[in-house]
Amino acid sequence: MIEIPESTTIARQLNDTVRGRTIRSVTANASPHKFAFYHGDPVDYSTLLGHQVIGDSFGIGAMIEITAGERRIVLGDGANLRYYTDQNQVPPKHQLLVDLDDGSALVCSVQMYGAILVFMDGDYDNKYYRVAHEKPLPLTDTFDSAYFYALRTTGTDKLSVKAFLATEQRIPGLGNGVLQDILFYAGIHPKRKIGTLSEEEYARLFQAVKETLSEMTRLGGRDTEKDLFGNAGGYTTILSKNTVGKPCPVCGSEIKKAAYMGGAIYWCSVCQLIT
Repeated sequence: MIEIPESTTIARQLNDTVRGRTIRSVTANASPHKFAFYHGDPVDYSTLLGHQVIGDSFGIGAMIEITAGERRIVLGDGANLRYYTDQNQVPPKHQLLVDLDDGSALVCSVQMYGAILVFMDGDYDNKYYRVAHEKPLPLTDTFDSAYFYALRTTGTDKLSVKAFLATEQRIPGLGNGVLQDILFYAGIHPKRKIGTLSEEEYARLFQAVKETLSEMTRLGGRDTEKDLFGNAGGYTTILSKNTVGKPCPVCGSEIKKAAYMGGAIYWCSVCQLIT
């Protein structure tokens, strides 16, 4: 699923590839998907976007935003975006197809679930979209230690570190995927309660958030995810579905996996103690 490193990487690739291109036509919902969510009627997307020039693209949390004049295309977590230089390469099934004036195409497909939203700027009032715009990315200087310490509010000390970092949009785009390596570098178990962390551990957690996300982004996303061209990211995950059962790169202990809070967690039982 798209998280901060992937949304930032794909936005950069869009700016390098399609910025300045004119949208020739749009096809939405050609392959109906029960869990593909649109804003308004997807039939209207062609009229709304036709003949518009693609502007800047941005990674906002777990979403990718593409500007086209006063129009916005926003792709949420679970919507997979690909670029094809030749429209003959476009797969037969898709939930959004954007034909461009040079014969290339942007194609979005949804596997499990995903949001494909097209609207005029200011016409989409959604909490997650708004918060993603309002809150600073950990990749920016605004997300500093003072900001991170201010996230600890009444009641948060009772939360697990996973719940604290990856729920309630405290840090948009920091989800269960990037969480694993952040906690590995911080030396903290995902189930550890925030209130049990020492000042030193909380400071270490802050540094791990900043440094791990920066490195993941610098390398073009995680190796468990794909970029705009369908290539796996260059960041090799330490804790993920690719490494469970393998030896920890630091101590050699077996990397563990368990179900927790509706998803999987991974950890090293030596490097990440729960107490």
